[in-house]
Amino acid sequence: MSAYAELFNLSKTYPTPQGERVIVRNFNLTLAEGEFVTLIGHSGCGKSTVLSMVAGLSSITDGGLVLAGREVAGPGPDRGMVFQSPSLLPWMTAFENVMLGVHQVFFTAPRYEQEQIAEYYLTVVGLADSMQRRPAELSQGMRQRVGIARAFALRPRMLLLDEPFGMLDTLTRYELQAVLLDLWRRNRITTLMVTHDVDEALYLSDRIVCMTDGPAAEVGDIVPVHFPRPRNRRAVMEHSDYEPLRRRLIEFLEIHAHRLGKVK
Repeated sequence: MSAYAELFNLSKTYPTPQGERVIVRNFNLTLAEGEFVTLIGHSGCGKSTVLSMVAGLSSITDGGLVLAGREVAGPGPDRGMVFQSPSLLPWMTAFENVMLGVHQVFFTAPRYEQEQIAEYYLTVVGLADSMQRRPAELSQGMRQRVGIARAFALRPRMLLLDEPFGMLDTLTRYELQAVLLDLWRRNRITTLMVTHDVDEALYLSDRIVCMTDGPAAEVGDIVPVHFPRPRNRRAVMEHSDYEPLRRRLIEFLEIHAHRLGKVK
């Protein structure tokens, strides 16, 4: 597999009165161009810490990130981020929230071309009739659609997703997973996603990276997922490999839960 994004020896430590606290240690992962990789693990194991370091939102104590052949540090439009809560500017419409990033990235393009980009991605995520509504007028699911549109509209080299469906009800989560997969299929952006949901990871991913529990969390197991694409949820769940893969992931999590004393 040729490396498009390479996380090498990523480490994160924080100073404490008792000395340095190691959150993530020597985290190594290579992603191919267009690959969809998911991180799973127990709460507090460092999944979001890895993602925030890749995004440039948290400093890297040691190690680094190479993206498309270039080492990168700090935030940049080459990495699009979708958070659990999309953090939209409340005084702007959905369209204006997306345009804010589009204008910064494509500042040399004519205004009408920028508007076409924003309109296209808002339409694809199902907000063609809600572009001029402000966040307070949108449901949580609709606000997350704006967040997804905003990230894709930047046309980044890498997409980073931090539990983007964690605050949604089941039906809305399923709808937005399908929206995300459709957009990803059209654009094939290299994607790294954090989730706590095993079934979500299996449905979306090409590979699932299981993180050990902190402190000093690292890669514990990497599980390939070979369900055919494009994917249908029912077909995935009825596939002969689904239950064995699901059992493998749950067993990994249970073993580490026992080590933490979380399961009696």
